Amino acid sequence: MGLETLANFIDGAFCPPVGGAYFETDDPFTAEAWGLIPRSGAEDVDRAVAAARRAFREGAWPAMTPGQRGAALHRIAEAIAENAEELARIEVRDNGKTYKEMLAQVKRIPDWYRFFGGLADKITGAVLPSDKPGHMNYLTREPLGVIAMVTPWNSPLMLLAWKLAPALAAGNTAVVKPSEFTSASALRFAELVAATGLPSGVLNVVTGLGSEAGAALVGHRDVAKVAFTGGVGGGCSVYSAAAVGLKPVSLELGGKSPNIVFEDADLEMAARGVVAGIFGSGGQSCVAGSRLLVQRGIHDRLVARIVELTGKIRLGDPMSPDTDIGPVATRPQFERIMTCIGWAKEDGAAVATGGSQVPDPSGGRALFVAPTIFTGVRNDMRIAQEEVFGPVLCVIPFDDEAEAVAIANDTRFGLGAGLWTRDVARVHRVAARLEAGTVWVNTYKITSHLSPFGGYKASGLGREGGMEMIGGYLQTKSVWLNLTDEVAYGFPL
Repeated sequence: MGLETLANFIDGAFCPPVGGAYFETDDPFTAEAWGLIPRSGAEDVDRAVAAARRAFREGAWPAMTPGQRGAALHRIAEAIAENAEELARIEVRDNGKTYKEMLAQVKRIPDWYRFFGGLADKITGAVLPSDKPGHMNYLTREPLGVIAMVTPWNSPLMLLAWKLAPALAAGNTAVVKPSEFTSASALRFAELVAATGLPSGVLNVVTGLGSEAGAALVGHRDVAKVAFTGGVGGGCSVYSAAAVGLKPVSLELGGKSPNIVFEDADLEMAARGVVAGIFGSGGQSCVAGSRLLVQRGIHDRLVARIVELTGKIRLGDPMSPDTDIGPVATRPQFERIMTCIGWAKEDGAAVATGGSQVPDPSGGRALFVAPTIFTGVRNDMRIAQEEVFGPVLCVIPFDDEAEAVAIANDTRFGLGAGLWTRDVARVHRVAARLEAGTVWVNTYKITSHLSPFGGYKASGLGREGGMEMIGGYLQTKSVWLNLTDEVAYGFPL
């Protein structure tokens, strides 16, 4: 049986790559190739950007009223809701996450398009007071143009929605370059969107490698902004390339998030939150709570309970409702995780549980890593400083509040942080001092279209979500009107 051949989606139609090159995409669970993905190059990117630029300047999209654009986003939301099961299955086949997780995630995506669709006709300007007699000054907020969107493999459609929904609501057009490991869902999504009546060229999807299609897209002269989610290395490359063209960027990058548990916390609640925070999604999450900071007096009790809960996690077929963690998404990521586990052992951390590869429970060739907990970790160890992006937790004890904050902030990252305590005053003191874009208190890993999300330090630039974040896809124009019959000159005539 031959492999399914996919095509780029440009200007409202599927089309093969100009150079005719493809690469295989694998199912992480079966470890077998199922499809051929276009290996696009600069010429494919040129076609997509040109289509997006035409759609931005001509035709139906710029002629729409803001309310009509909002209605278009609501139709996209309905298309996702109606096809959620299919989209979730595609995501599972590409990235190996469990079907129950991906289905729940896809079912939340319509909220983003409904929310920003509702904001489309709420974009306003302003009339400013004028200090120039006989003159009026007002401001308008206008779309930027063509937005390049580069998305990762762990939550492809969700993280695309974080970018695409506000961009379209603001009146922009888009060219999407999904991860080479998870391109299928974006292509199917584009097909569904086209069926809703979105004008051709408003949404384009070009697949390929980051060093080829991605670089061509980020550096394209007709791209007005780049929205990127991925690792720090990729983010720095995007930032540098965008700077050459003076393009604004939003970067949602990595994390090494601390989960801080104080002695007065509800320990059972904290234990469950810690386990879910690191082992949910197999640890393949930018906000994974990969550092457990635990007050010394409860260290042994909490670790024992976390190890016990971790032992109940079930690995296996991601389509099975009984599976908690599927396989690692890609071989390079599996090798990265195993390398990090090796670092921890070399540096003297103790394995409380896990610490090794697990044979495929089905007898196949899928790559599984045992949920792993290291104790005896110092915060200067590599395992405590480097993002693993896998099911690996390192436990670091602390004595008091000041030490907990110091350890939590002693990292180049600042995406998320968890805080477990019953002391309300401590909640506000510590939350104010943590260098993190999101702080969760007695919960973890909650996000919403209603709230901004992003990081401090090397965790990125800008925010996604929330009412104000549509401003990241707008620019301001100042208009001056002379209300008199005379023209003021800066020199005498």
